[in-house]
Amino acid sequence: MRAVILAAGIGRRLSSGGDEADRLPKCLLPFGGHTLLERQLRMLHDAGIFRIGIVTGWHDHAIEEVLDHLDIIPRPETRWNPRFREGSVVSLDTAAPWLTAGEETILLDADVLCDGRILAPLLTPGPPQRLLFDRSSAEGEEPVKVCQRKGQVVEFRKQVASDLRYDTVGESVGFFRLSAAGARRMAEGARRYLNQGRQEAPHEEVLRDLILESPSGEFGAEDITGLPWIEIDFPEDVSRARTAILPLLDSLPGTPGPSREIVPLTLERSP
Repeated sequence: MRAVILAAGIGRRLSSGGDEADRLPKCLLPFGGHTLLERQLRMLHDAGIFRIGIVTGWHDHAIEEVLDHLDIIPRPETRWNPRFREGSVVSLDTAAPWLTAGEETILLDADVLCDGRILAPLLTPGPPQRLLFDRSSAEGEEPVKVCQRKGQVVEFRKQVASDLRYDTVGESVGFFRLSAAGARRMAEGARRYLNQGRQEAPHEEVLRDLILESPSGEFGAEDITGLPWIEIDFPEDVSRARTAILPLLDSLPGTPGPSREIVPLTLERSP
């Protein structure tokens, strides 16, 4: 099994001002002395997943510098998405060599701070493809909503049609398990989007196609309601992560110990 982390984004909504050139990638935001990226890497290692690929983009050199200083062995592979200012579907296309390698794949958004146990439902026996969702946090326009009817996922999108019938709804965590065939279909879908000129699309749209096209029972949804986690999109998310989520993580097993602190970074400006 392999893991692919999407970490190319520029995080425009996270900034409240200042020089964009000085902004770190979201995955390098520190929480409790450890970056989001380090926490995800250690979570994957704790789960026994050691082949890890990271799609980089904005300030990729900063991510490479952090990886050079972490005691993560083997060192994760990286692939640079030079079109990181476009939709995340481009990052999915950048990950195609990993997605088409014929392996089951754990796909992760890099901007999630979470309990280390959150991956467990993706790794236990069950449907060949799965996502994680939280029933307590589906309100508003921002969450990607997972709508189910009788256990079948019938929608996976931020905006849900008013006439859609469903009996369960929750927010997608941004972590997915893909079969080898499903991972390949994701790569093919991303390439199809780009060929159609849909490079501004989020990668969730390709996932939506895969989910809705899957036969009944092939793509499951695992409920992780009650485990602490948060997606970092806005400045208020950073504040809530540090005041409300991090204290819960620090009291639970599976979180990074006092191994190696964050390496101070100086972002070099491009000429």
